[in-house]
Amino acid sequence: MSNSAKEVRFDDCTMWVELSDGRTLGVPLAWFPRLLQATPVQRAACDVARYGLHWESIDEDISIEGLLAGRGNTSNRSRRLGEI
Repeated sequence: MSNSAKEVRFDDCTMWVELSDGRTLGVPLAWFPRLLQATPVQRAACDVARYGLHWESIDEDISIEGLLAGRGNTSNRSRRLGEI
């Protein structure tokens, strides 16, 4: 069974993602610098799709699989690992 997001909401420090199986994930905004720096209006403009979350105005994409695995922003991961 694959999980998908049903709803996304925020408080001052956390992104809350309600999943189709009834669980709710609380994820620190510090894991996603673009979301942390975004305005409340930008955060609210989330496109909820089957496999992830997308914010057009801040160019942010987050997979549900990544959230369930406990992964934050990995956009600079290859640089940190010296793979480029």
